[in-house]
Amino acid sequence: MEILGKVFVVTGGGNGIGREVVLNLLSKGGKVAAVDLSEERLAETVRLAGTNAPHLTTHVVNVTDKAAVRGLPDAVVEAHGAVDGLLNVAGIIQRFVPFADLAEEDIERVLNVNFWGVVNMLKAFLPHLLARPKAAIVNVSSMGAFIPVPGQTIYGASKAAVKLLTEGLHAELRGSNVRVTVVFPGGVATSITENSGVSAPAVAGADAGKMKLTQPHEAAQVIVTAMEKGSYRATIGQDARMMDWATRLVPERAMTMIADQMASLAH
Repeated sequence: MEILGKVFVVTGGGNGIGREVVLNLLSKGGKVAAVDLSEERLAETVRLAGTNAPHLTTHVVNVTDKAAVRGLPDAVVEAHGAVDGLLNVAGIIQRFVPFADLAEEDIERVLNVNFWGVVNMLKAFLPHLLARPKAAIVNVSSMGAFIPVPGQTIYGASKAAVKLLTEGLHAELRGSNVRVTVVFPGGVATSITENSGVSAPAVAGADAGKMKLTQPHEAAQVIVTAMEKGSYRATIGQDARMMDWATRLVPERAMTMIADQMASLAH
């Protein structure tokens, strides 16, 4: 899908990967409506946009608030005239504890943001996307959708739900004007732990120092390129690519390896 002159809605546009997606789209001539919980973080995105800022609008919206999300398409269309693409990037992680120790309210919060937030945005914007000559949907899942990480079982379940939701949409929209892409990031150097209101324990063991995190701008480039190409799926980082391969060939061995390597996360 061509970006120049098109209008894109990006959730999580106030920080991390979402912010870098916003800046990437603007740099390629796109117009962007950035959605985030934090007005302060969105203001920083505007500052970083520099000379591209006139093509950027910001919208302080909680994606779990159905009423607020329902009103968002009208605000975007009023500001930009149309909507050509939706990129659901916003997400949070859970506290690093086993499922048995996770409170119900913690479970609901992660599912509400990571899954229902995506559902809310899709329900609100899909009619507008279907009315365009060409349109795109990109949902960011996670490597955690296909390989379990100790202490992140509910996070992984929420992202697995996003994976199947996106793939189901892709199947339903075949032959339509809307191309649907799911993206699986591995480890990315963002402040997701802080933004999720949790603390991340250190990874113990010899492999801890070998972990290479993808930079947010690199992740954003993969996401935008996948949308431009109309890819069915994309992975971000060597870790995601390796685990994507391993979970298909030797699923239990891959699970055991990650569980042993990351066991110190769940406490």
